[in-house]
Amino acid sequence: MSGSIFLQRDSLLDRFAIGLSGLCVVHCLVSAVLIGLAASAAGALMNPLFHEVGLMVAIGFGAVALGRGMMTHGYMMPAAVGGLGLGVMMGALQLPHGGGETLWTMIGVGLLALGHDLNRRAIS
Repeated sequence: MSGSIFLQRDSLLDRFAIGLSGLCVVHCLVSAVLIGLAASAAGALMNPLFHEVGLMVAIGFGAVALGRGMMTHGYMMPAAVGGLGLGVMMGALQLPHGGGETLWTMIGVGLLALGHDLNRRAIS
């Protein structure tokens, strides 16, 4: 009985992390639009600190949700896919704005969300 409570909590962590990945994609798209419309308004969203903090939050959720999932269901694939996504996101931070950073960030976020979805499905 207590095992199912842990599985529900792990699945909830993955769902939350997938939602957070979706918010990241929205942020990337909104930032790109705001840059085109109003450079001064987009300046706050394009602050490197904003992206670094966001990446740290993503790493935290990824480590907890994907790590717990791997310990629960024993499959490494969700954590590997999620880790690849985090790596792509980290690499995108090294690119200059307008140098493909948004595209690579969105690819990384998509991979991370896929890892969380695989994890959620493996737990269910």
